Amino acid sequence: MKRFNVTGLCTPEEDYMVDISGKVAEIKQLVDRRCYFIINRARQYGKTTTLNMLKRALASEYICLSLSFEGVGTTMFENAQSFCRRFLWQLELAAKHSMGEHEPIEWQNDKITDFDELSVHLTQICANRKIVLMIDEVDRASNYRVFLLFLGMLRNKFNERKSGMGASFHSVILAGLHDIRNIKSKMISEGSYTPAETEDKKYDSPWNIAVNFEVDMSFNPNEISTMLKEYETEHNTGMNISEISEEIYDYTAGYPFLVSRICQCIDEELDKNWKVGKIREAVQIIIEEKNMLFDDLFKNLENSADLYELMYEVLIVGNHVTFTYHNPTVNLGFMHGIIKKGSPYAVISNKIFELVICEYFISKDERKKTNGHKKTQRDMVRNNKFDMELCLRKFADHYAEIFNENDIKFLERHGRLIFLTYLRPLINGQGFYHIESQFTDLRRMDIVVDFGNEQFIIELKLWRGEDYERKAYDQLLSYMDSKKAETGYLLIFDFRKETDKEPAAEWIELDGKRVFEITV
Repeated sequence: MKRFNVTGLCTPEEDYMVDISGKVAEIKQLVDRRCYFIINRARQYGKTTTLNMLKRALASEYICLSLSFEGVGTTMFENAQSFCRRFLWQLELAAKHSMGEHEPIEWQNDKITDFDELSVHLTQICANRKIVLMIDEVDRASNYRVFLLFLGMLRNKFNERKSGMGASFHSVILAGLHDIRNIKSKMISEGSYTPAETEDKKYDSPWNIAVNFEVDMSFNPNEISTMLKEYETEHNTGMNISEISEEIYDYTAGYPFLVSRICQCIDEELDKNWKVGKIREAVQIIIEEKNMLFDDLFKNLENSADLYELMYEVLIVGNHVTFTYHNPTVNLGFMHGIIKKGSPYAVISNKIFELVICEYFISKDERKKTNGHKKTQRDMVRNNKFDMELCLRKFADHYAEIFNENDIKFLERHGRLIFLTYLRPLINGQGFYHIESQFTDLRRMDIVVDFGNEQFIIELKLWRGEDYERKAYDQLLSYMDSKKAETGYLLIFDFRKETDKEPAAEWIELDGKRVFEITV
């Protein structure tokens, strides 16, 4: 019986899988062109599974020797001899599974003592053979200088092959989180070399022969539907495959782990009830669980003050940050899969990450005990329906209490977090929210709250005059149209002097839709 797999390698024999044949075909083109490259993508982005499917696709034309640095220990990297012999041993094991009827190789593992000897032996191995070398989990080796020597040897052999001076691998594929092309400057900046050694090192990478890897490894809705079609053929749930695929994509933006985890939740924890509303329940389960992906996300935020600040600016403050790879912090967030390129700004990669990072910021805010309140969910829920109007009115009272305790600049920057901190315990357990990160200007934030079967559209906006207020109406109505909502909510933060304010807490009708507007 197949299942949705979120741990380790996925295979079509045992797991429900998205059809990635199109992606594999793109990668095969690089192999056919004899390219060397690295598949560098975020954690749990399907790199190992992609390598395995690529190996299958190449098997009829190439000898694929696949190995991994996962779990090899530190002994392999103590010196050149240890590395070369362990590498050849792994290569020999891979060859026994891959070479089939090909002429056997006379391995010289025990005779190799350095990279020069290894290079000569690899020339013998690759002569008259189209061998593709795949190495997974190269990050495990990236902090060892001996690995740089290995990459340098591969580069030399690549150039020798190009100039007709000797045989080498037809193609080399490395897979990991980091772009190995930057490894040399990375090691120098981190102090992996002594000052004397650093003087002798050049900043050119030993992997500068690699071509760019630009294959989109996220899953689009059509690709997600291929997995659901296979599942539906076996289970006959009556699901609307197109609708479900679009909804899963809406929350995940095609992040492979998140796509499979939502499907796994519905299949194994939500009674195989493939309705759109159940996807929201699956998302609720996921954002409340502890998993390696989120642990890694939080660790990255804790370890980089700049990345923390960037996420806060984009997600909570609502400021635009231009997406450019030349910004080290933006590049770090992109490498870890936390942000992606908007148009032209950096945005959070997917709604689930928005939810989880918001929870992270709120939890840190709650621990400071500056924004606590005594209202509970019971105050806001009547007949299992959430009273958003009452919630906003009570928040206005709460905000008035803390307004005099903080300066305006603090409130202008953190007011949205104060609202989210207030809102979370009121919907916790029965609902959740997400922030629309595609801001249309610097002064607004759209929040969508799902509670039970209801969805609430809330726009948070800073007061910047009547023209801005009219624009806020247009923006809210446009977003309501996109969500097919007839009712919306507008929360305005007004930092003018008290005498200049015009307090508002009223229902208004705009283009046939009802909007509750409240100013704090």
